[in-house]
Amino acid sequence: MTVLALDVGGTKIAAGVVDGRGEILARATRPTPLHDAGEAWQAVLDVSAEVLDGRTINGVGVACAGPVNASDGTVNPINVPCWQDFPLATRLHRAFDAPVHLAGDGVCMALGEHWMGAGRGADFLIGLVVSTGVGGGLVLNGKPYGGRTGNAGHIGHVVVEPDGSPCTCGGLGCVETVAGGPHLVRWARQQGWRAPDNADAAHLAASALSGNEIACSAFDRAGRAVGMGIAATAALCDLDLAVVGGGIAQAGDLLMDPIRRTLQDYAKLSYVDALRVVPAELGGHAGLVGAAALVITAGG
Repeated sequence: MTVLALDVGGTKIAAGVVDGRGEILARATRPTPLHDAGEAWQAVLDVSAEVLDGRTINGVGVACAGPVNASDGTVNPINVPCWQDFPLATRLHRAFDAPVHLAGDGVCMALGEHWMGAGRGADFLIGLVVSTGVGGGLVLNGKPYGGRTGNAGHIGHVVVEPDGSPCTCGGLGCVETVAGGPHLVRWARQQGWRAPDNADAAHLAASALSGNEIACSAFDRAGRAVGMGIAATAALCDLDLAVVGGGIAQAGDLLMDPIRRTLQDYAKLSYVDALRVVPAELGGHAGLVGAAALVITAGG
């Protein structure tokens, strides 16, 4: 089986050709046009044509930034504002004359790690992408679980600070408002961290590794928020594993250590006290692998 896999986000659109063993045979990316729906759709077609190069496919799997509506195949990604109720699945079906399977990017990350990465052997897990925002998805009883609309597991919008900062979702104090990259940097600057105007979370991580106390505190605070979100989700969904990926997770123990310490404080119920937290293994390929798995597990 050969699948065209797509991973659509606010920064880039990635496409890959993935075989039934989870191997990516070809991969390419394009920047995501944010302000013109037609340009964004054309970017999908262009990057798909580049990787297909005449290959025959059995289906199309799509990981898309959310919210998505898996039941009708439309997407409303917050970070791709030109796509509102965009009929992505229908457009892809017409373009490639193949079955299309759509899910949120967090679900696909979790499914990819479950199939080929750090989640192998664990049938009840959450996958997290801690990056500019914080996304997530669930695998329950070995299968991706998207809920009613395909957005279940979006851990970034679990509230951890009831009187906290406004979130892009419209709420207050979500995990994302503490652990998302721009929020990390903003908080550190408010505490007196000094860095160039273009400094991002990678600069903050380097500063923390060099011993800067404010930068270390920013990662401690982020890890605590992520850990609280994981603990709440694990108690609700009876999980045995959390797989953490994304750009912020590249900071390694700066983020992972406070996550694990927080779980020791909050994951106390007998059925979650053995919950493990591990770093993701597939990196930026997890969404593509998971998108392909949507097709492969459905049989095409």
